[in-house]
Amino acid sequence: FMAPPVSGLRELRRRRRELRSRMELLIMETQAEVCRALTALDPGASFAVDSWERKEGTGEPRGRPRTRPRTPASRARSPLARQMRSRGKSLKAKDGKLPFCAMGVSSVIHPKNPHVPTMHFNYRYFEIEEADGTKQWWFGGGTDLTPTYLNEEDAVHFHKTLKEACDKHDPKLYPKYKKWCDDYFYIKHRGERRGIGGIFFDDMDSPSKEEVFQFVKSCAKAVVPCYIPIVKKHCHDLFTPEEKLWQQLRRGRYVEFNLVYDRGTKFGLLTPGSRIESILMSLPLTARWEYMHTPLESSKEAEILEVLRNPKDWVH
Repeated sequence: FMAPPVSGLRELRRRRRELRSRMELLIMETQAEVCRALTALDPGASFAVDSWERKEGTGEPRGRPRTRPRTPASRARSPLARQMRSRGKSLKAKDGKLPFCAMGVSSVIHPKNPHVPTMHFNYRYFEIEEADGTKQWWFGGGTDLTPTYLNEEDAVHFHKTLKEACDKHDPKLYPKYKKWCDDYFYIKHRGERRGIGGIFFDDMDSPSKEEVFQFVKSCAKAVVPCYIPIVKKHCHDLFTPEEKLWQQLRRGRYVEFNLVYDRGTKFGLLTPGSRIESILMSLPLTARWEYMHTPLESSKEAEILEVLRNPKDWVH
């Protein structure tokens, strides 16, 4: 692990059969696997772990990728509860409070080289206790790719790997969650997607807790094989100042989506005692905006824009 589990190894071993414990272990394992894989490609790099304590009673080890473990003592105040209800969650609060448990692993990788795509993944579990003691639970997550330039071979590899993970459970899942991903990461005011998609799902609470957990586990285990081969393939590619400029403009679009539309960012900002540094960790170190910038017709820049405006089926 990159950091000690929030619940502690002794507690996790004692409750190792409980789904909460298994999900926390999956979070820690996924974070460590991705960090190890990236370090193997860039031996000079290292990861720092930033641990902190929320006033509401939880520790939250941070690295890159970041980990968002459980928050057992937290209370959902009315703005957060309203957001949940807007998503179809009929919740019964007691004295305006809803005890909840949230845990997840969230990572965004913004490479320096414009020929290595940005990648994001997030897998999470949420449980909430209503006034009468009833518990509602659901899983959410996904993995998506945001290249600066289109490489069809990479796009096919990325999507096929995710499809294989989904197909282990139900062949209907990949097309459903691929479309959800394309629809979710849509920058309405630009008329384009943030990237070339992947899979995305939320509020998943059937057919059973165990079956959904196994599906989430398959998706989390697919992160390294879907992305690291692409990094390895392009990490030594040469690039021009013009290509770097285009990368910065595309990252401006990434910022626009995350700050205007991303539900996870809004959820984090509404969570009591949340840490702004961690919520905004998905933003790139640098980005750029230019007035009315339009790429040349038939250029590589125009090629990626066409795909972002009209998503493709990469696996058939």
